[in-house]
Amino acid sequence: MSQIIYIVAGEVSGDTHGAHLMTALRDDVPGVDFHGAGGPEMHAVSDGVNNWVEDAAVMGIWEVLKHYKWFKQRFAEMLDECVALEPDVLALIDYPGFNLRFANAVREKLPATKIVYYISPQVWAWNKGRIPKMAETLDLMLCIFPFEQEIFQSAGLKTIFTGHPLVDELEEKRVDVDRETGLVGLFPGSREREVARLFPLMVETARRMNSHHPQWRYEAAAASPKLAKRMQEIVGEAGLDDESIIKIGTGNSHELMQRATCGVVASGTATLEAAALGLPYCLVYKVAWPTWAMGKLLIKLDFIGLVNILAGEKVVEELIQSEADPNHLENILNELLTNDSARERLRSRLLATASKLGEPGAHERAAAEISKLL
Repeated sequence: MSQIIYIVAGEVSGDTHGAHLMTALRDDVPGVDFHGAGGPEMHAVSDGVNNWVEDAAVMGIWEVLKHYKWFKQRFAEMLDECVALEPDVLALIDYPGFNLRFANAVREKLPATKIVYYISPQVWAWNKGRIPKMAETLDLMLCIFPFEQEIFQSAGLKTIFTGHPLVDELEEKRVDVDRETGLVGLFPGSREREVARLFPLMVETARRMNSHHPQWRYEAAAASPKLAKRMQEIVGEAGLDDESIIKIGTGNSHELMQRATCGVVASGTATLEAAALGLPYCLVYKVAWPTWAMGKLLIKLDFIGLVNILAGEKVVEELIQSEADPNHLENILNELLTNDSARERLRSRLLATASKLGEPGAHERAAAEISKLL
């Protein structure tokens, strides 16, 4: 009788990680049978995994509340399916709002099922009080940041640091290009709301800098053709229709990170990518003020940027909320463009910090730990 793993991911990144994990598990456990919910990549590995990511990957508390009835129905359907299958392992990938509740429900119904969490939820940032409950519910935590291991393990939860999947992904993205003198990379994020808040700031900064240093150039990375079109509109609204000043590419972020002299990056995973690819940069972050006020109450961290959190100190400058303005950004970019030694010091510190993400093979190490439970 084949062994069953029920696997759940609810976002595009989780779908990618899940597909790699499933492939690695098939190598370790021949004949393993997958069921659950994920996205198109996980579904392609096994048609026992339903594709729900397009509907499940909503952002923000209001979006979740609007879709509450839909989520409640999916939760009940998946729980019924999981209970009927009685899987050997329940593997949960990131997506904590849903997955932590699902883990509790499965633990209650199926006490013999081993429950594993991969890509540990960042409760250490927003709700440390959940960690003891997680220790009671989960059998194994597979974390991707080294500092997470001690946090979860101190609560009695067996925790393994697998390394960050980003290390493997970036190995495939490395290209043989030289850095272009005077080229600034603009990375406003992959969501429409991020682009709407951050790209006008980047465009206005480029407009001001161009008036003083017309020899410098600016290139932006759009995550999709739809976002590229919106970014072109923002450039036009600022009166910078000339592509010789700001050029917009689509799906070119990793190549641009290896070609630009320096950059400005929206807070998120892209800041880790920039660090690993050796791009000196400044982080920018802006959200609606009510969201910021609520976040300040919940999140007790000294830094927002993942690189600074990973380093345990300030490596890159963080321009947050009202400080994310053209004056501050122009000063930082001017320094990075004109001060070669400061730029190289930052590059060295970024590469040293990124090395803490571990060696390639994160998915394979995660699969090996799960296979031990089987």
